[in-house]
Parts: sequence; structure tokens; C-alpha cells
Amino acid sequence: MKKTLVIGASVNTERYSNMAMNRLVSHEQPVVAIGQREGEVAGVKIQTKQIPFKNIHTVTLYLNPIAQRDYYNYIVGLNPQRVIFNPGTENPEFYALLKINNIKVEEACTLVLLSTNQY
Repeated sequence: MKKTLVIGASVNTERYSNMAMNRLVSHEQPVVAIGQREGEVAGVKIQTKQIPFKNIHTVTLYLNPIAQRDYYNYIVGLNPQRVIFNPGTENPEFYALLKINNIKVEEACTLVLLSTNQY
């Protein structure tokens, strides 16, 4: 099991972050989430602060590159195995920082990875 932090989480069912949270839960992956507004998706409470979660394996991003800057140090500090940059979140500046810290960068779609059993 790969404990996953979804950053950019939303209660809006049309958002890909929402779909990803639902799919992660249905695949029995442990999920924690951070978003702009509190709420709950698939039984997972959305936090609005950078909580020092423990044992994060994967961070999956649903934030544009400019918004990601506020999370650089936070994500590196969590020391995940990998960070997934979903379509529209690609960020070469952040890739470099992650690679220096031996964190795998993956340009992929969390939903596709789950549906093809590559997660």
C-alpha cells in the first residue's frame, strides 16, 4: 500500500483530484489530502494546512506550477518516494529540486496509473 497525499484536493466531483481520491480509496490505498477548502471526499478529510503527515509514499499534484511554489519545502520535507505531476502541473523547476533530494519525479496521470495497475 502506498500512502498518498493529494495536493489540490476538491469536493467538486468534476475535478480530477476528486476523481483520483475516490479511485485511490476504491483501490484501498491510504489517502490524505490538502486543498483550499475543508471538506470530505470518499471518507477522507481535506485539510487546508500543510500537516506534517508521516510515511507518505506518493504525492500527487493537482496544482499549477506557480501555486506549487508554496509547497516545495513542505513536499521535500515529507520525503516521499515519488511525486506525480498530473497533466497541467508539469514543473521543471520543481523537478530539479526533487531530484537533488532523491525523490522520483513522474509525469503521469494518477487515474491512468490506477486504471492500468501501474500505480
